Amino acid sequence: MKPINFKMLGMAFAVAAASSVHAQENVLNLYSSRHYQTDEQLYSNFTKKTGIKINRIEAEDNPLLERLRNEGKNSPADVILMVDAARLWRAQIEGMFQPVKSKVLDSRIPDNLRGKDDGKGAEWYGFSTRGRAIVYNKETVKPEDVPTYESLADPKNKGKVCTRSGSHPYMLSLIGSLIEHNGEAATEKWAQGMVTNFARPPRGGDTDQIKGVASGECGVALTNTYYYVRLLRSNKPEDKALISKVGFIWPNQKTTGAHMNISGGGVAKNAPHREAAVKFLEYLASDEAQGYFANGNNEWPVVKSATATNPELESLGKFKAENVSIATIGKNQIAAQRILDRVGYK
Repeated sequence: MKPINFKMLGMAFAVAAASSVHAQENVLNLYSSRHYQTDEQLYSNFTKKTGIKINRIEAEDNPLLERLRNEGKNSPADVILMVDAARLWRAQIEGMFQPVKSKVLDSRIPDNLRGKDDGKGAEWYGFSTRGRAIVYNKETVKPEDVPTYESLADPKNKGKVCTRSGSHPYMLSLIGSLIEHNGEAATEKWAQGMVTNFARPPRGGDTDQIKGVASGECGVALTNTYYYVRLLRSNKPEDKALISKVGFIWPNQKTTGAHMNISGGGVAKNAPHREAAVKFLEYLASDEAQGYFANGNNEWPVVKSATATNPELESLGKFKAENVSIATIGKNQIAAQRILDRVGYK
């Protein structure tokens, strides 16, 4: 029997370990509640540029969060992507992110679109924005009667207002914004006025609200802008007919500005491929990726140097956006839910 060459054996193990690390760096496990087909190009282009293969788990936010809870420390998730500040904040307070320090991200993502920067780095970043707009029926509602979020609770609009469920994250974030601007007492009074003014019990998604306005079932409703622009871009005759009956308003242009929300993400707490995860987040902040958000899913880039070629999105015109921390809006959702419960806003 030949004697074992421990030196050669050690070198073999070192080469194998290096190969394993290299292989790990070329994989990214993405957990995402984004469900837009237009993101396919975003992901495939990242792989082309870096050689890093993306394995995806896609689900709605609650099932995704439940999966992460169940997996715990053994979770293979590297990056978590979510839409809406309320969802990101929930994931953050449950300890699902880890702090990230990146010169690229810090230089390109505005301060107010980051979650928790305490010197250890941000736990999540916003990569695109969408506005919460007002749509109204052109035949039954005057635009001057619904220029602000607050005006929707005015008695003159009784029986005209439609929204999705108050407990939906889109609504929780809007209410969190109103709390920040107007205080809890005033926001509760507003929520009570909204309940009084409902044309129907809250239900459906944002597209359903637009359809309700077009049909005349609702006089006025709230919608995220990318749903509205999606209908503007549609070539279907029924969508063109629908959108022709609906007017669009940027709310609160003389006061606080339109409420803006985000799609964002961060590195998972126990990410096995942390380096690849940071690369992916930095890629999402590139001008190229920012263009995909705008052109593919009708969202606004958050990076100043990014450009978009989306005529329908641009047709919404220049507008005043609110200047408030997205992280603060997320934190306010607990107070927002208490208000909804007290006034019976289902």
